[in-house]
Amino acid sequence: MAHSSQGQLILMEEFQGDRSTELNHNGTEDAVQRSLPPTDGGRDAWLVLAACSITEALIWGFPFAFGVFQEYYSNLEQFSKNSHHLAAIGTTATGVMYITAPIVYGILRRYPYYRKAISAIGFIIVVVSLVSASFANTVSQLLATQGILYAFGGSLHYFPAFLYLDEWFVKRRGLAYGIFIAGGGASGIVVPFLMEWILHHWGFRTALRVWAIICIVITVPAFVALKPHPASIHSQRVGQKLDFRFLKSPAFWILFMGNIVQSLGYFMPLLYMPSFAAAQGWSHLTGTIAISLCNGASVIGASFVGWLIDRYHVTTAINFCTIGTVVAVFMFWSFALYQPLFFIFAISYGLFAGGFSATWSGCSNPIRRGYPVETGMVISLFTAGKGIGSVISGPLSAILVTSDSWRSQLRFAYGSGYGLLIIFTGITASFASVGWVGKKFGLV
Repeated sequence: MAHSSQGQLILMEEFQGDRSTELNHNGTEDAVQRSLPPTDGGRDAWLVLAACSITEALIWGFPFAFGVFQEYYSNLEQFSKNSHHLAAIGTTATGVMYITAPIVYGILRRYPYYRKAISAIGFIIVVVSLVSASFANTVSQLLATQGILYAFGGSLHYFPAFLYLDEWFVKRRGLAYGIFIAGGGASGIVVPFLMEWILHHWGFRTALRVWAIICIVITVPAFVALKPHPASIHSQRVGQKLDFRFLKSPAFWILFMGNIVQSLGYFMPLLYMPSFAAAQGWSHLTGTIAISLCNGASVIGASFVGWLIDRYHVTTAINFCTIGTVVAVFMFWSFALYQPLFFIFAISYGLFAGGFSATWSGCSNPIRRGYPVETGMVISLFTAGKGIGSVISGPLSAILVTSDSWRSQLRFAYGSGYGLLIIFTGITASFASVGWVGKKFGLV
């Protein structure tokens, strides 16, 4: 009996020891969790978001203001002979960055430890491209430097931000991506005026070099502020294999195709606002003001759409953007023979069309119902889809403008020489709502 009691005592002590070890282990884990900086808020999370937004502002704000350069280049003797190819420079810069998104993102996920080095290399290429473009004497040289080389460097520098945002924001990811994307619009408020002023006082060579210097001065402190969340340090060294099973989801393909068609017309107003204004006989500042208003409105649009994504189904946010864009094009641009109405179009187009990219983070939610999916990978693929539209829209827009036979034949803006462009932009914008149709059939 005594032996039995002694055995029970030993077992009790062992149990208590194991329990104590478990409690100490759990306590240590809890202490570690409490010591980590919080996600979705706190000084570190907001600082990383601010740094990512600065990256967005500098990398995307410049090509989004290319309409100012396009109008200026078309009046220079060395570029005017091939002026119909100028639009391809802006759309190539944005398009190549968009299309390379999945490749760059895949490399970053596989080798996350090198994300900062990759971003630094990309930034150096961006600066080199701007300086190289300042020595260009032909349209093809501008296309190679301000278009292709800039896009390649911009892609490497920009897309690491996706990984940082995914680590620092979880429950408020939609809002974070909305603010992040709004950075490009915020930059687009200032950049058109700055470039317009420098172009007409010192020329495009000085303008490109000044922008390179601005990028260096602003990017360096933002680059220092970018850091991974401490909880992800281990996964940084290990790397992750990408899971593409979500490509079997009908929701992905429905939303993806709507995104591509919408992108075919999205860039056309941004490219041709200055040219449209010049065709009406307005001051060259009119087009610059319109681009600035459009970009400024996109800040509000992207932030609001990000807020919608965290609270409602993604198709609600898509319909908000689609309906607003169609109304902006067919009700305001179609009748924009007076500057106030033209400015109203610019604001409304930026507010609704400019916020569309913020819906991408929400597209992962209906896809996730059947397959494991990373928000960053979905965004990178949708970004590539937009790139397809961007690359095609450059030469396509030139064809629409040069083949427009309605000039002086129809009333309102349809007879301005941009009638086909207006109709094409409105029709392609409406296709984005195919996701809502898919939802009605239970596919999204």
